Parts: sequence; C-alpha cells; structure tokens
Amino acid sequence: MTAPDSRPPALLTVRDLRTYFRTDAGVARAVDGVSFDVMPRETIGIVGESGCGKSVTSLSIMRLIRPPGTIEAGSRVEFEGRDLLALPEPEMRKIRGNRIAMIFQEPMTSLNPVFTVGEQIAEVARVHANASRKDAWDRAVEMLQLTGIPAPAQRATEYPHQLSGGMRQRVMIAMALVMDPALLIADEPTTALDVTIQAQILELLQQLQERFAMSIILITHDLGVIAEMAQRVLVMYAGEIVEQASVGELFARPHHPYTEGLLAAMPTLGEARSRLAVIPGTVPPPTRWPAGCRFHDRCRYAWERPERDHPPLFEVGPAHWSRCFLAEEPQRRTQAKDASAIAGGSA
Repeated sequence: MTAPDSRPPALLTVRDLRTYFRTDAGVARAVDGVSFDVMPRETIGIVGESGCGKSVTSLSIMRLIRPPGTIEAGSRVEFEGRDLLALPEPEMRKIRGNRIAMIFQEPMTSLNPVFTVGEQIAEVARVHANASRKDAWDRAVEMLQLTGIPAPAQRATEYPHQLSGGMRQRVMIAMALVMDPALLIADEPTTALDVTIQAQILELLQQLQERFAMSIILITHDLGVIAEMAQRVLVMYAGEIVEQASVGELFARPHHPYTEGLLAAMPTLGEARSRLAVIPGTVPPPTRWPAGCRFHDRCRYAWERPERDHPPLFEVGPAHWSRCFLAEEPQRRTQAKDASAIAGGSA
C-alpha cells in the first residue's frame, strides 16, 4: 500500500498548452504542447533564447493572446482549482491583476505616460478592491515605500519619464503586488537594467515573495538569474519544454544538448578562454518546426533517429526530464565526444 501524497495541490497546472498564430506564412506554433505545475510559494524559472515561446506561455496563462493568436482546444490552465481557459472574460478580469499579476520587461512601454505613477497604482486598488480614491492613493504610497522607493509620497505624484529605469521597475512591482496576488509572472524583469540595479530588483522580489507568500514564474534568458532566484527550471526551445529539473540538478547534470550549450555559453570568472562557446545555427521558424527533434540540426550528437522521430520527455533522474533520445542511447554522447577529441588531437 502506497503512502498518501502529502504535498499540497499545485497552485497552477498547465497541461498541453498550445498557442498558435495564423499568418500569411502559415501556422506559427509558438507554444506547442507545454505542461508544468507551479506549487505554492515556489519560484520556477523558464529559460531559453528569444523566440522559444517563453513570453507567449505567460501571456497564454493570463489569457492576453489576441488575434491572430489562439489558444487551441485541448489546452488546460487551472489556477486555484479553476479552469482559466473556460472562464467568461469578466471573471478572468477579476483574476488578472488580482490573484495573478504580471511584470513586463520594459516598464516605460507598460506605464501610461500621461498619468502619475501613484494614479496608476491606485487604479488597481479601485478596480479590484472597490477602494475609495483616498484609500487607493494611500495604498499606492504604501506600496511605493514597500518596494524601496525613497520619498514615496512625492514620487507618487510624478510621471514615469521623471523616474529612473530601476524606479520604474519598482513601480511595476508595486502595481503588481497591490492586491497581494498568489502568483506573480515576471517576464525578463531585469533585462534593461544595469547589473547593480538588477541585483537590487532580484533581492526585492525575494523579500516580497517571502512577505506575500506568493509563487513566482520568472521568465529570462539569463541562467545566472535562474540560479539566484528559482527552485526549479524549465528549458524551452522551439515552442517546447526540452528539459525540466531542480536548479541544482540542472546545473550539475544537464542532459539535453541545448541545455549543455546554454550552460557552456555562460561567462565564467577566472576561466582563461579566448571566446565564449556558441550554439551553432539558429532556431527554426515556428511555421516550419522540423518533424523530428527540433534541435537536431544544431546538435553535436545528432544521428538519424532524432532527425526522423520526435522525442517525448524522458525521465532521466529524480524529478528530471529531458526531451532527448540520448536518454535511451547514452552511448551516442560518449561516441561523439571521443570522435571530437580524436579530431582535435589530429588537427
């Protein structure tokens, strides 16, 4: 007799999410069968290069996909036990910005330039909590103070262009957390900031996560940010999850060749090398994903099978999955490395 599962239910469950865009060039399968869970108070990272489907995944969860994009039938997104894809739009609006909040990567284009930042934060409290103007304004000032903005009462009266990039990002965080959400989606929250401000924003997110007991989906191309913030990581490539593991497991034992390439391309202090490692080739267009493994034409281990067949997710370790046939034919990795060593020695 097996012991009952003592884990709490997932806060967010995504199953077989498919988001397609009908274009003149064909159907772009931007997100093509993505599945994952987010547990209470957990931070998961979604990493991958531009065009892999990270941001479209987050917009699909928020139901912010607009024509020509559609979330395909058979996709499932459940949050706190409710099927978000089946909710009428008025019900979804009650969740969006309230129970699920999102921070976008460029606050200057997300904030309205003709309203003060205080007015924009207060609007969230007025819409979702039916707060009076005074109570909403007081809440806006409180949130600015909570996110570390000096002289919050004065800053609340200023416009986005009067604030630095780091302050604008803090305003976006304040706006996202006004309603104490259960889930925060942060899409490249530090990309446009310098390194010092990036570190401050990441530290702020960690502090606020602890205070509000929320879960975070952190979307980034930066594995260093993932190592700093997340407990689990999803690696996306060409609209799919190609590897999923705990952060420690993924960094110690990457399995998918794409993950290997991403880790090899990270700059390392103290390592003497003339240039960074690169992954050859480019991501194929989403209107023409290959029939087999979508990474095979860039893969150093490629052989006939992945060119022909599309790999499923294989369990390659405890809570560690990889979309690669090397799980069944691990000798291919050794053979390719041996051949590379011989070629290098004879050069």
